[in-house]
Amino acid sequence: MLSHATRPHDPQAIRAAAEALARDEGLRPRDVALRLGISEAELLATGIGGDPSSGARVRKLDADLAGVLRDIPALGPIMALTRNEAAVLEVVGPYGEVHLDGGVGGVFDKPIDLRFFLGRWRHAFAVERDAAPAAARRSLQFFDAAGGALHKVYLRPDGDPAAFDALVDRHAAAEQSPWLAVEPAVERSQPAGSGDAAALRERWSALGDVHEFHGMLSALRLDREQAFRLAGHDLARPVGPCSLRKVTRSVTADGLPVMLFVPNAGCIQIRTGRLHNLKAVGPWWNVLDDGFNLHVNEDVVARSWVVTKPTRDGAVTSLELFDRDGSLLLMVFGERHAGQAELSAWRELLLELPTAGDAA
Repeated sequence: MLSHATRPHDPQAIRAAAEALARDEGLRPRDVALRLGISEAELLATGIGGDPSSGARVRKLDADLAGVLRDIPALGPIMALTRNEAAVLEVVGPYGEVHLDGGVGGVFDKPIDLRFFLGRWRHAFAVERDAAPAAARRSLQFFDAAGGALHKVYLRPDGDPAAFDALVDRHAAAEQSPWLAVEPAVERSQPAGSGDAAALRERWSALGDVHEFHGMLSALRLDREQAFRLAGHDLARPVGPCSLRKVTRSVTADGLPVMLFVPNAGCIQIRTGRLHNLKAVGPWWNVLDDGFNLHVNEDVVARSWVVTKPTRDGAVTSLELFDRDGSLLLMVFGERHAGQAELSAWRELLLELPTAGDAA
């Protein structure tokens, strides 16, 4: 991405260039913004106050993002989308009640299951596109301080457009400007842990719940892959680049239900259930099911791990994918509920994956 000093400054020129890229090369907004050297939120903001004949209307929403989220359930059926650099999860359904406590919380219903970390949320927009497919005409889009997308909500054709309009009118920002001030993206830093493998294994072996894992990493000042490399292959084992395909093909063939977690800095979206329709398109490995899509760009996936964590209900095993910088892209677990043991067929499937070479 270009520096702030070298970014284009004319919203009209940016809109024209973006429209040309979308028309001539079929690029999506995220890729258009990358090509133009600006953030996706900056690109979206240039549509504020634009020519209505362009077929798009963009309005910036106020800073009460928690209030916006709490009003989404009134919209009726929607599609919830969360993505990171490699994985995109899209789930259709009602947006359940939003629970927040100090900026942390989520939607705990199914099929739409979300976790929010609102301290990372900064900008929100309502978007209406006349020329878009009916399922994508109206959307709410949320971004971090650097203008990176965190979460998007698309009104479905059987949703309530009047409720959408009322939400936007209620939360529209007083100032509607095509200029958006964003902050430089935060560089990912490596925690300065001691690398004490014995201490890590002792803490890891004492875990009683998978949700305690993050606290353990924080206490030892390690990131996930640092911990995986220290822990030993009985707890974290590097596996080959084709592991996601192998696992999704196996669970589809065997009818095993799984839990898919797609995280970014401000949101985690979870989908639980069986997989049916798998398809490769270029570098993308896709699950294309009714009411649910997963897209994973395998060119961005650098390393995959099989990870075992002890819990009060027995060991829990996951497949975890990372990019070259060590950012977590996707986690896959066998479906289970509190108080239940993990499905043995799921655990055996992961343990049978061949170990990769040095994952450093």
